[in-house]
Amino acid sequence: MIERKPLIWFLAIAFLISWPLFLLPLAFRNAGAIVQQTVATTAWALAMWAPGIAAIVATVFVAKQGFRALNLNRFGRFRFYLVAWFLPPALVVATIFLTVLFRAGTFDLNFTFMRQSLEAAGGQATPPEAVVAAQIIAALLIGPLFNIVFALGEELGWRGFLLPKLLPLGPWKAMLISGAIWGLWHAPAILQGHNYPDHPVLGVFLMVVFCALLGVIFSWLYLETKSVWAPALAHGSLNAWGNLPLAFLLPGFDMALGGTLTSLIGWVPLIFVISLLFLIKRLQVKSALSAIIKSMSPTLHRQGQSFLRQLRQGSHLAAARRRCRLSPFPFLAQSSFCAICWPEPGRRTLLP
Repeated sequence: MIERKPLIWFLAIAFLISWPLFLLPLAFRNAGAIVQQTVATTAWALAMWAPGIAAIVATVFVAKQGFRALNLNRFGRFRFYLVAWFLPPALVVATIFLTVLFRAGTFDLNFTFMRQSLEAAGGQATPPEAVVAAQIIAALLIGPLFNIVFALGEELGWRGFLLPKLLPLGPWKAMLISGAIWGLWHAPAILQGHNYPDHPVLGVFLMVVFCALLGVIFSWLYLETKSVWAPALAHGSLNAWGNLPLAFLLPGFDMALGGTLTSLIGWVPLIFVISLLFLIKRLQVKSALSAIIKSMSPTLHRQGQSFLRQLRQGSHLAAARRRCRLSPFPFLAQSSFCAICWPEPGRRTLLP
């Protein structure tokens, strides 16, 4: 069963801390451009740690669990960190290609956007090609590591706390709902024109869908590694590459339609990756079940591992339901584990 009290506390703290920080730049809208940019960058960077703070408070003080429950001491297999590092740039490049293919934007090797930005900043003497090349190198080599400092705050909340708490609803529901909440959390920034400057209101809906899709990939990284570090690295990598399409596309394109990964066209490579993970059977229920079993007491952990082996032999959720109703493992009936495969509460349990 879902523990509602920690969830309510988590969401309340995460939103009550971050939303005022998201709105803080509005108080400086009459100030100079440099002041506005500095305030927005600082406030929004601090807001990224609101979910992490909320996760720590809800885990340690509300759920009365140890800090280790957030899995900061786990890392998982190295190969998933390679995926976390290189998948975001691949998604961004695919989005640029599809934007040009669908004629939602024009490829621009003159780097008009960068040239205009340099002129506005008084850096006319700097070749835009050199700036773009430096940005690519930085995004590829150090961007993910630098951005992980801030991305970890979000991932500690959304994947480290919220996702496991929602897993009793089922892996897919947990991944999509946690992602949608993550998207809604961005609403104050989106309404100020962030990501979708021409469609701030519609942008809130687009951001919710985008985060739900991206959240499936980040959740997969978490469930495979049992660690928040992998999705945090992917998040940091994405932030490093996120605005790079602006340099390669002629200014004037609709950012809600194409260009960046948050656009409608950006959903296409995200859906492709999710579909690929599903087809090669990397998005299976056993990953979610393993994550829950790991958090059980030693006795339940041993019995749960036996159940998981039988589930793997059965290969799908229907088999799990049949086994549960035959009660070979009644001790799981009211645990968060069994809520995935047996939605009816109130059965026998060994839990106090």
